[in-house]
Amino acid sequence: MNDRQRPAPGGRAPRKQPGGGRSRTQRSAGPDPRRVAYDAVATVHRDDAYANLVLPGLLRQARLERRDAALVTELVYGTLRRRGTLDEILAVAADRAVERIDPPARDALRLGAYQLLFTRIPPHAAVSATVGLVRQVAPGATGFANAVLRRVADQPLDDWLAQVAPPFDQDPVGHLAVVHSHPQWIVRSFAEALGGDHGETARLLAADNEPAPVHLCARPGRAEAVDLADEVGGVPGAFSPYAVHLPAGSPPGELRALSDGRAHVQDEGSQLVAAALAEVPVAEGPAQRWLDMCAGPGGKAALLGGLAVQQGAAVTAVEIAEHRARLVEQAVHGLPVTVLRDDARSVGTGDELPAAGFDRVLVDAPCTGLGALRRRPEARWRRQPGDLPALTRLQRELLVAAIEAARPGGVVAYATCSPHVVETGVSVAEARRRSPHRTELLDAREFLPGMPGLGDGPTAQLWPHRHGTDAMFLAVLRRTA
Repeated sequence: MNDRQRPAPGGRAPRKQPGGGRSRTQRSAGPDPRRVAYDAVATVHRDDAYANLVLPGLLRQARLERRDAALVTELVYGTLRRRGTLDEILAVAADRAVERIDPPARDALRLGAYQLLFTRIPPHAAVSATVGLVRQVAPGATGFANAVLRRVADQPLDDWLAQVAPPFDQDPVGHLAVVHSHPQWIVRSFAEALGGDHGETARLLAADNEPAPVHLCARPGRAEAVDLADEVGGVPGAFSPYAVHLPAGSPPGELRALSDGRAHVQDEGSQLVAAALAEVPVAEGPAQRWLDMCAGPGGKAALLGGLAVQQGAAVTAVEIAEHRARLVEQAVHGLPVTVLRDDARSVGTGDELPAAGFDRVLVDAPCTGLGALRRRPEARWRRQPGDLPALTRLQRELLVAAIEAARPGGVVAYATCSPHVVETGVSVAEARRRSPHRTELLDAREFLPGMPGLGDGPTAQLWPHRHGTDAMFLAVLRRTA
């Protein structure tokens, strides 16, 4: 079950979820799904691992039935997303700060509280199964866990939120942070990017808590989106001519279109900012030399490579990390893309990255990734405001180098998967100020045709709650001298 299928907050339906109401004696032999979910959550918290990397291996090892694997996936991602809300409630139910609860018991309690408050699993089954899990991972805390979970089960979610969240009219940021399970600094940054509209901020935060759909990119010249959608049982994207949305729960790794190079997994917003670069008219000459400055893991480079074939161009894809450079090489196989392992800020220091050597330049800059929190549920708890100075310094250095790499009349697209204003408009303005070359800021919205709600311009901001994409930012510049 996913968050879309749950009842209204606090409500409970009598129908049992797959795997939710069975006792351990009723299960077929094999690992307990809740133990698999616990192992995933504990690994994420203990080792700073990523759920999307840890969970598939655990599921393969456990060899669970499909419905039990779906239950595990729901519990892991839901518990990680809702950790902030769960911890506020558990602190009251346990009469102690969650930091004072031993980590094994704490992660098991989070899983149990998530089942009680955010799923249709019957309360008695959620409590019983979680107490059994605590008996395995933290035997000394069994009685404590039983008491805490029974207190959690005493109230529906709405009543708990009324108790633990500050009133909206007194502290809107604090209220939204608890209700929608995001750190306050992220809520504040989203609200700033949305012009201070806390109502729309709430809609964005709610969208972050929904499982992200899988988008495919039909590679230009190798597949058409309409045909690919028919082949995989999906639907064409709303905005990108290359996008296909897979049905919920469809495993993309099994698709033939991916293995034979006709498509790759890529968010529709990511497709749009890359494709926009190919649409911007250059001045004073041809547009045959393209540069992707931060190419790993290769989705944008592959899309640009397919578009370059159609326009008689060639792409240089730069990636500094060796393992990511190898991923780019695999992604662009058979396309007119040269992969260069180098620091993209070294423009002008050698023949491979000459100054004024490119007609089109893409900078998909490293960032906080706040625009993709729905895909990486643990990221919201790991990122800190202290991460911004180093990232924004790198972003500005890369954009200054991109302007240096573009020839006079050439164009630069600057993109980030973050709506934080310091990483978007502020970084663009600062890089333009630092560059010795003059640039013109074009209206990026013109190169995202048919998309509403992109902002006041000249930059463009995509949003999960408005467009169904990651929160990609796009600025388009033309070097004038």
